[in-house]
Amino acid sequence: MPRIPLPHTRRGRLVTLGVVVVLLAAAGIVWARAGNDAAPVASQDAVLDVPAAPGAATQVHLDTTLYLPARTPAPAVLLPHGFGGDKTSVTGQAQELARRGFVVLTWSARGFGHSTGQIGLDDPDLEVADAARLVDYLAKRPDVRQDGPGDPRVGVIGASYGGALALLLAGTDKRVDAISPVITYNDLAQGLVPNAARADAVPAATPAAGAFAADGVFKRSWAGLLFSAGSGTGAEAATEAPEPGQESSDSSSSSGGSGGGAAAPGRVQLPPAANVCGRFTAQICQAYTELATTGRVTQATVDLLHRVSPASVTSKITVPTLLVQGENDTLFGLDQSDATARQIVAAGGKVQQIWYAGGHDGGQPGPQLRAKIGDWLWFQLTGEGSDPVTGFSYDVQGSLRASGSPSVRIVTAPDYPGLTGDTTQRNPLALRGGEQTVVNPPGGVPAAVSGIPGLNGLAGSSRVSGLFGVDPPGQSARFTTAPVDSQLLVAGSATVRLRIAGTAPEAVLFAKLYDVSPDGTRTLPANQVAPIRVPLPGGAAEVTVTLAGIVRPIESGHALQVVVTTTDQAFATPIAPAAYQISADGGLFVPVIPGTAAGSGWPLGTVLAILGILLVALVVAVIAALRRRRAHRADPSLSDVPLVIEGLTKAYPGGLTAVRDLSFRVEPGQVLGLLGPNGAGKTTTLRMLMGLITPTAGQIRVFGHPVSAGAPVLSRIGSFVEGSGFLPHLSGELNLRLYWDATGRPAEQAHFAEALEIAGLGSAVHRKVRTYSQGMRQRLAIAQAMLGLPELLVLDEPTNGLDPPQIHQMREVLQRYAATGRTVVVSSHLLAEVEQTCTHVVVMHRGALVASGPVGDIAAAGGEATFRVGDPEAAAAALRSVGGVSDVDVEGDLVHANLDGLPRAEAVAALVRAGVAVDQAGPRRRLEDAFLRLVGEES
Repeated sequence: MPRIPLPHTRRGRLVTLGVVVVLLAAAGIVWARAGNDAAPVASQDAVLDVPAAPGAATQVHLDTTLYLPARTPAPAVLLPHGFGGDKTSVTGQAQELARRGFVVLTWSARGFGHSTGQIGLDDPDLEVADAARLVDYLAKRPDVRQDGPGDPRVGVIGASYGGALALLLAGTDKRVDAISPVITYNDLAQGLVPNAARADAVPAATPAAGAFAADGVFKRSWAGLLFSAGSGTGAEAATEAPEPGQESSDSSSSSGGSGGGAAAPGRVQLPPAANVCGRFTAQICQAYTELATTGRVTQATVDLLHRVSPASVTSKITVPTLLVQGENDTLFGLDQSDATARQIVAAGGKVQQIWYAGGHDGGQPGPQLRAKIGDWLWFQLTGEGSDPVTGFSYDVQGSLRASGSPSVRIVTAPDYPGLTGDTTQRNPLALRGGEQTVVNPPGGVPAAVSGIPGLNGLAGSSRVSGLFGVDPPGQSARFTTAPVDSQLLVAGSATVRLRIAGTAPEAVLFAKLYDVSPDGTRTLPANQVAPIRVPLPGGAAEVTVTLAGIVRPIESGHALQVVVTTTDQAFATPIAPAAYQISADGGLFVPVIPGTAAGSGWPLGTVLAILGILLVALVVAVIAALRRRRAHRADPSLSDVPLVIEGLTKAYPGGLTAVRDLSFRVEPGQVLGLLGPNGAGKTTTLRMLMGLITPTAGQIRVFGHPVSAGAPVLSRIGSFVEGSGFLPHLSGELNLRLYWDATGRPAEQAHFAEALEIAGLGSAVHRKVRTYSQGMRQRLAIAQAMLGLPELLVLDEPTNGLDPPQIHQMREVLQRYAATGRTVVVSSHLLAEVEQTCTHVVVMHRGALVASGPVGDIAAAGGEATFRVGDPEAAAAALRSVGGVSDVDVEGDLVHANLDGLPRAEAVAALVRAGVAVDQAGPRRRLEDAFLRLVGEES
């Protein structure tokens, strides 16, 4: 890449700075707000007991963590985790929400993490009842805002399994005030067995032509992954004793299950002692076993899955609901959130919806979307500000960037039209292909490969792209449109009318929509497949197939291709051989959602207002730049002073101040010890010294130059603060040389011999770092910090992992290093080592300076004295008889005592009068005592 020359004149640099400021200001308007340094969040762990089942005497233990914001009382958020995780899976999100101002309660659902109990898949009598008990817990806390007695102000955010819990809780507990389910399901029966229908939705008689059969097509691969995630988890063995009179902890709670443990018609009956399903309840275990062994679903299983799904309560949800669904999700597609939205709206509820470029195959929401969800919830729970979610928005993925990540633009529409229905705008496209014959091979093998759960997110990688879109010859019918003349943005579920004929009583088929480029390359958007089970009364049927929901820009010159296959490795397919004739004469109807790309279509007044803001920002930035330039000039009077810190402060959002108005100075040749208890702000101070974080106020000057990120003066500092970051497959010596090469400085300035001698690793420097002990890594890291013999050496806890001889050697190294006129700043918890190694100390407590000066002066600042005497016991007795003298103890020929203001000469006189010979008298110099006196024993 050619290097772009920068202006050399002052005026040119200021103009360049102004352009940069304009660009950054514009970006700041379009982008979501940037995050600051993450401040620590206070948290409390607790184990809460809940009934094992309705009316049960035994209890389940729920492992919980409560995160508290800086200001309380505050609205609360329940944050359940996804399936297979536990409360630690959502720690980062919980801390984000707490910084936003919420009280956040996380917990490991029963059967996961350290919580006990069995997994009921969000059973209303189990997991949903547990969540209601957690609302009770929040209602008793004074730090949670309350709407009334026993009614906390609370919202629920959750992804996947946790999102379903949010919906189920909102439909059963009226105390919930707002919910935001993410990438979750509406009905598990539809999610795991697409097109499975309940008895009250499809008549028991033979369905009419065009209707789907009731048992759907089993999504075998995804179901197997979920089963594995839950079969071996939990804090206790899976074989918990059932309640008296119950077959399992939830055997009495099923509305459509076996009831009391009896096998339902068509069910595979498990032996009572079987333990093949880990932590799952007996009902869930039996339902999965049935599906996995037969590939078909009974009405009892459909009813069971519906009962533990949000679809069972969506008609009762009236609180504000923000549905966030992923466009790259072969587990729970866009149809699931679409069904939830339609059901809540039909019941009179308010729903807002966002589709984003993620999902179970594409990842969780990023920081910008999480911030929007948090802002939306804050608005709903407090009424402050305005609703950040207006209309309907969806992400459109474009081509890959150089980094390998896709470009994404956001399209906003006034309203959500839905995947189906009369309000959905569709473009008709003719299909070519005629009637085609396809076969289902004996055993259903080989099967088409449309995607692999867990790897679908890698579909854009050249290494794995060949694994997807494999349709074996003879098993697929293909119907293709003409190339489009201009970009066609497909957004939603396309439909196609198929005619299917065959000799079998039914056909199990898999419909897909490909994007075909002019060179014939086919891409299956989001790896989506629509499985269908079509009855063939009389040997033939015509059906309208709703394809899976996608968002895909079809570029000019590309075509769309409908592919219908007889097999797919991700689903349970029939093993009996069969042949079908398929045609698609009715054409393809492609959904589009007209909208506006984010940042476009602004009114002229808005544009002029933004330009005015940018102009003002430019003027302010130029003035600020001139002031900063003056402030950042080197101070010639400090050119020989290694370090000067003045008024240094670091405050985090949420009210935490890690460093407060810190000032001290370090002179050449000193070994300065930075002391303080945990949380005193030592590491934060060193990180600011190295330019790793930016101070809130104050300044740091090194040899007169102000310190900031990337400042040239940092090259005069050697440091070991953030960890060594060695490459484990290289030797110690090669790691040092690689580090020095990265600095761009000549090799002869590195002083490798001196550094390797300091490391003291002997022949081990030629071994790979992965074989090193912690102490060896520590010594190598300090040698790395000393490369180039920097004028200022900064070390954070350098003796961690070292044994006593190595610590002694380190002490001598640092003292010799400072003896050359260089300066060392070292942070340590080992007070005895600091006392023997350092010449000066700075003591911090709660972010502030409490003492600084020579080690001897700090150690001798108390009232204790030491006397070297001929008769220690007689001396101790004599001192104890003197009024005000306390804490007298004997150590060899030394006697120590706290004189409490008594002049040392009077104490000596008292000893002489007692006939004790005094050889020496002086202050008792012990840094540990001074340290405890300065920061308090409790620290």
